[in-house]
Amino acid sequence: MRVLIKPDYDSCAKWVAEYIVYKIHQARPTADKPFVLGLPTGSSPLGVYQELIKQNKEGRVSFEHVVTFNMDEYIGLPPDDPQSYCHFMWENFFNHINIQKKNVHMLDGMTKDYAAECQRYEDEIKEVGGVNLFLCGIGTDGHIAFNEPASSFASRTRIKLLKPETIKANSRFFGGDKGLVPEKVLTVGIGTIMDADEIILIASGKNKQEAIRQTIECGVNHLCPASILQMHQHAIVICDDFAADKLHPDTIKYFKNIERAKMVAK
Repeated sequence: MRVLIKPDYDSCAKWVAEYIVYKIHQARPTADKPFVLGLPTGSSPLGVYQELIKQNKEGRVSFEHVVTFNMDEYIGLPPDDPQSYCHFMWENFFNHINIQKKNVHMLDGMTKDYAAECQRYEDEIKEVGGVNLFLCGIGTDGHIAFNEPASSFASRTRIKLLKPETIKANSRFFGGDKGLVPEKVLTVGIGTIMDADEIILIASGKNKQEAIRQTIECGVNHLCPASILQMHQHAIVICDDFAADKLHPDTIKYFKNIERAKMVAK
């Protein structure tokens, strides 16, 4: 696991965006062999999306041959609902870049056949050759996508019942009313995420300190789902100083020294 610790969120978001642009350029995607991105919603990726939009408008990166798969969707919210993750993605990212609509993949929160919908999603990921890079946020309890504590590391895309703590945390997007937050979601599984060639987890703020500490310093434990990233060959955790504040000083020194050495080597 590679760990980068930056001074603030903006530094983290800019680094992630530039890395994604670099990976797209490196892949030289075509219609027959697109670059495949897994994407989250929430506050964590917003700065990344803003920077990618900027670079797209400046002509530094094209999304014409980029295929995306979003992590999750609320059950019972239609795509045009202001609180649906489909709406979030189009408003905050897709409407502002040159991505082809056919290349955008979302879970259908209005489906009546959850199992079939989840299998469709898994099949579509396989059809395009798998995800090249999965971008993740992290919950205060260490969840990635909606894989909350005690989720199976082998899990695939499925239906999940949200914990009261997650509903409370997400109520900020529903005017603070917990009663408006859907209790069920469709989400990619941990196994689905781990199948990606690369994974980047971005975290910022004091409320992510314990989750980051457990993800990086503690053993792999299903009670902190993000800790499974320790087992991925190409996982990057990038966080700001606030999120890293509970890490042992020696841990911080170790990872910062590695990055300094890489810069000197260049």
